[in-house]
Amino acid sequence: MTETEPRQTSPWAANPMAQKLIEHFLGLKGRHIIAIAGAPGSGKSTLSEYLEAALNQRNPGSAGIVPMDGFHFDDAVLHARGIHARKGAPFTFDVGGMAALLRRLKENTEDDIAVPVFDRGLEISRAGGRLIAQDTPLLLVEGNYLLLDQHPWTALRPFFDLTVFLRVPVAELERRLVQRWIDHGLDPAAARKRAHDNDLENATLIEGNSAPADFTLTD
Repeated sequence: MTETEPRQTSPWAANPMAQKLIEHFLGLKGRHIIAIAGAPGSGKSTLSEYLEAALNQRNPGSAGIVPMDGFHFDDAVLHARGIHARKGAPFTFDVGGMAALLRRLKENTEDDIAVPVFDRGLEISRAGGRLIAQDTPLLLVEGNYLLLDQHPWTALRPFFDLTVFLRVPVAELERRLVQRWIDHGLDPAAARKRAHDNDLENATLIEGNSAPADFTLTD
């Protein structure tokens, strides 16, 4: 299996709406910036990766991913501000920096544009971690707060040509988030506390305060 071949084991491979999105995106002409938003644990990354692979399999070089997580404030900044425990909350991202990048991607006047990528192993954002070529028409921008109807996140909305929102029941989000922290080495009690103290609070905010999307998927 090549890097651009979609994994048939992906949970999105059997999702009718995901297949509808692929067909719809393939019919678009010119550059389109597509926001893929949802709560932590909703499956944004796996959906974005699946769509990118499926689109590139059908039309090589047609899609690339731009992750919101690349705009995390560094841990040193979060510690200095006393908000490290809330890492991942809306106020722990460089929203202005992301807006500036989206503007460049929208204008599309450069041969390549470097985008930052968050390294989960190192817990740090790597500037220039990925290049988006000028001839890549479909940009899948994925992140929790892309549709959040609050300042300063609303400044991102004009850059999106299409929007997608993932909706997952809270109980399932809790299960996934607790398991995520267990996978990161926490014991079950600590994982549950970490999920409830930050992730699920952010999820509630996203679910209740995101603008309507052009497409809504359930997982």
